[in-house]
Amino acid sequence: MVEEVSWKYIFACMNSSNINYLPILMQFVFAAGFVGTTILISHFIGPRRSSKVKDANFECGIEQHGNARIPFSVKYFLVAILFVLFDVEVIFLYPWAVNFREMGVDGMIKMVLFMGMLLVGFYYIIKKGALEWE
Repeated sequence: MVEEVSWKYIFACMNSSNINYLPILMQFVFAAGFVGTTILISHFIGPRRSSKVKDANFECGIEQHGNARIPFSVKYFLVAILFVLFDVEVIFLYPWAVNFREMGVDGMIKMVLFMGMLLVGFYYIIKKGALEWE
């Protein structure tokens, strides 16, 4: 015998901590549905025009010539990764600067250790020559 389960029973059985996630789940489903619907509608409604000129590569208004698969210096990527690494580490300074009085001496000691490790890493990449261009 299968009984009909009411929504009140389902919500009563759910843990209060689990029901707190329901708005997040609903927002995720709504956002995913909106994105999927938008992509499908644009696929069916959008124009499909293809030509040799439209499909050609375009870079800063310069006509393409030669092979695009030439060797690229690793230094460019190394500098970019180091910039992102140190930029993200500096982001941690802002919350500390806003709340440094509430953190007290303990927060100051932790930030000095953090900055020390940051400077050791910076000194290491300078000694390795990672920022020198040839």
